[in-house]
Amino acid sequence: MGDLSSDQVRHVAKLARLSPSDAEVESLREKLGAVLGYIERLHELDLADVRPMAHVGDETNRLDDDVVGAHLSNETLIKMAPKTDGAYVRVPKVLGDGGGA
Repeated sequence: MGDLSSDQVRHVAKLARLSPSDAEVESLREKLGAVLGYIERLHELDLADVRPMAHVGDETNRLDDDVVGAHLSNETLIKMAPKTDGAYVRVPKVLGDGGGA
C-alpha cells in the first residue's frame, strides 16, 4: 500500500465529519496507513475453504416475538421534543452535505 497523501486523509476525515489539525493529519496518515497495510496482509490469506460465519462463536440470535409494550402518547412526545413541526418531531439533517433545519 502506498503512502496516503494529506489530501486523502482530509477527505476521509471529512467523510467522518472530522476536522483534524495539520499535526493530527500527519498522525492520522501514519495510523491509517498502518491499518490499510494490515488489510493488504489479510488479502494474502487463502480463504477458499473457509465457510462464512454470522458470529465468531457458536452462538445464534435469539428472536423473540414482537410484543407491544409501554409507550408514550403522541401528545407527551410532542411536549418533550426540543423542536416540533405540528404533530412531527424535528431532527437535524444527517444525510447529504450541510446541517439540519
